[in-house]
Amino acid sequence: MNTFSVKLIEKIKRTPSIESFRFKIQQRIDFLPGQFVKVVFDEKDLQNKGINKYLSFSSSPGKDYVEVTKRLSDSAFSAHLKALREGESVLMQGPMGNCIFKEEYKKIGFLIGGIGITPVISILEYILEKKLVTDIILIYSSRNNNEIAFRPELNAWQEANSNLRILYTVTDCRPDDGICLQGRINRDMLRQRVPDLLARKFFIYGPPVMAKAMKDLCIASGCDKNEIMAENFVGY
Repeated sequence: MNTFSVKLIEKIKRTPSIESFRFKIQQRIDFLPGQFVKVVFDEKDLQNKGINKYLSFSSSPGKDYVEVTKRLSDSAFSAHLKALREGESVLMQGPMGNCIFKEEYKKIGFLIGGIGITPVISILEYILEKKLVTDIILIYSSRNNNEIAFRPELNAWQEANSNLRILYTVTDCRPDDGICLQGRINRDMLRQRVPDLLARKFFIYGPPVMAKAMKDLCIASGCDKNEIMAENFVGY
């Protein structure tokens, strides 16, 4: 596993609770869209799970920087991220993860909740930069309209690429803009909004409970389990 040092160049507020951290890299980091790294604040004890945690890349491999994104909380790890200042360095280990996009995939779907959007951003950015003709549908569930991370970027990408369709749904309140649906991702929503779901490879990212629920939903809807790729956000 590679270990490398990166230097903070920018913090980007995505929602009231979600923030991206963009780092300058000394040399190219070879990762695949959909992978993640371990962010290390305790270099003496790499097994310190309190302040050394895994975060997905939220930037494509082709950038001259790397970016990770997190929903900030009261945890010690979040406190260390919040305390980072521009120009400060942090250690990373990786890349890791097998839930990755390959250019041979021609029709894909994402079933995503909350912060699970981060690796999706890496994949979508990669597809757009490569000008691939991949047919994509993203169903993205958030707590409310204010917690839809990367919404400006997603909307711009959808407008620029007719092969990308995005469906937002919110769970904690009624949508206030007439664009989002209300409620959790369910079987009826999946069948109505993705009539060709059996022809797609599905990607699922998120906490174990959410990832299992979405995988079970795909299988219950008739998807081949071999066409479902799921990644649990461990130690989050």
